Amino acid sequence: MPPQDEDDEVDLGVSLEVIATIVDLANAVQSPEEGTMGDGDEDEELDDDEDSDDLADEDATLDMLTEYIDELNEDQQAALIALAWVGRGDYDAEGWDEALKLAYERNAKGTAAEYLVDMQGLGDLLSEGVAAFGLSVEEVER
Repeated sequence: MPPQDEDDEVDLGVSLEVIATIVDLANAVQSPEEGTMGDGDEDEELDDDEDSDDLADEDATLDMLTEYIDELNEDQQAALIALAWVGRGDYDAEGWDEALKLAYERNAKGTAAEYLVDMQGLGDLLSEGVAAFGLSVEEVER
């Protein structure tokens, strides 16, 4: 069972505000490509300048996401990794201590940002991980 504070709320080791920020950035970077190329109509073509602007925006957002995760402390980074694993179904809320222990080991070299940004659907995984504890990133004001 995850540590709990005196209000009987789950202490994930990272705030919901931080998780929500990472979810938003991850979703901006890893949004589905469907629809960006048109619906198959051969008369529709994307402007090359628009494509390069979109790629530049995506690269900037990816850099922001990576830097944001890199700036977090070791405990927060390990918690994010463990939450992603819970969200992916590798662990459940009852297995939090084990997931967190393994996440610390996984992040021993300090590569949490690289590891997390390479996860397919990171935003969804973190949202699902938080939901496993009865919390929601959707409730966080942005």
